Amino acid sequence: MSAANNNTIDIKKSFVDAILAGLISLIVFGPIVGVVLQGYSFNMEPMRVAWLVGIVMVGRFFLSLFLQTEKGLSVLQGFERPGSGVHVLPPDYKSRLRWVIPLVIVLAIIFPFMANKYVLTVVILGLIYVLLGLGLNIVVGLAGLLDLGYVAFYAIGAYGMALGYHYLGLGFWTVLPLAAVAAGLAGCILGFPVLRMHGDYLAIVTLGFGEIIRLILNNWLSFTGGPNGMPVPSPTFMGLEFGRRAKEGGVPFHEFFGLDYNPDLKFIFIYTVLFLVVLAVLYIKHRLTRMPVGRAWEALREDEIACRAMGLNHVLVKLSAFTLGASTAGLAGVFFASYQGFVNPSSFTFFESALILAIVVLGGMGSTVGVVIAAFVLTVAPELLRSFSEYRVLLFGILMVLMMIWRPRGLIRISRTGVTPRKGVAP
Repeated sequence: MSAANNNTIDIKKSFVDAILAGLISLIVFGPIVGVVLQGYSFNMEPMRVAWLVGIVMVGRFFLSLFLQTEKGLSVLQGFERPGSGVHVLPPDYKSRLRWVIPLVIVLAIIFPFMANKYVLTVVILGLIYVLLGLGLNIVVGLAGLLDLGYVAFYAIGAYGMALGYHYLGLGFWTVLPLAAVAAGLAGCILGFPVLRMHGDYLAIVTLGFGEIIRLILNNWLSFTGGPNGMPVPSPTFMGLEFGRRAKEGGVPFHEFFGLDYNPDLKFIFIYTVLFLVVLAVLYIKHRLTRMPVGRAWEALREDEIACRAMGLNHVLVKLSAFTLGASTAGLAGVFFASYQGFVNPSSFTFFESALILAIVVLGGMGSTVGVVIAAFVLTVAPELLRSFSEYRVLLFGILMVLMMIWRPRGLIRISRTGVTPRKGVAP
């Protein structure tokens, strides 16, 4: 601090920082970038590693020099400012969302008529992950229950669609509520054994639950098809199919309404229904967070002992979080199965749970708007970075590290509108 105040810069310290950063980058990049697998053999690429280590060292050197200046010190102080918890807004604060939400709805209505099939499918995938993020945000962001097996409820919804059609002849509209109920029951069943668990122990049990579901789907060949998966029928609108020709002599959608055939009608329909479901889930979650159950979730997250001391039933609070979060994942699973037209266990690995958890963490624990933004960023960005497919996971890790340094509470932290105290009441 004194050196910076005297306008002197410690170059030796910058060199030491650069060398340490180079050693760390060598450990990180060496096995990932320096070894290229080719069948059963491998080739060494020392020049790629040298370039990356050199870039990191040079960048760290100049960053260290900058942080010793007055402007750099002011930047460091910005990271150390207090108030990282819930942000309280003035009582008369008017949110900008009252203008943004109608605009987003208008753009969403126009979008399917202007987008091609590829862009439409990417946005559908983004909306599916919005649903998943909103569901896990209830469990992790609001209730503070670390769930690493959340993908199991996603699989229950998707396979509920496939199995319901294959064995019972159920369609999209019948399975949609049933899958939400089935996934919610599974979440409730999972909630009972973990009532007394916290932190790492809870994460391990939920991770095991997710793997159990995946292995059952993978190994029960006679019922689920095993690794071969199962086909899923396209959704229908009041019995009208979206293909060029309807099955068994029926009337397809475009002929019934006198429209030209559009091969993207199926995806436009899925997008429309999915967008309406996302809006409904957003509204329900918004209302729940302002109801006693939402306050109970947040109290449980902050301090379970204090929560129980205040007379709140922690059993019901935990089970309600697991059930509602799981039912949302069940809805997302039905849309995923209908969108893809096929399901198999490889779509429901631990990496999916980690991705959904990253959406919640990056968006902001408990923040609805942040989760929506993060879901689109983490699902659309990989599609835009297909030319960098070798480095997508590396870029994803760098993004996580930068976010934890820059915005440890996520993109958008929780905010609450303050209340004006009544007259005669002590502040």
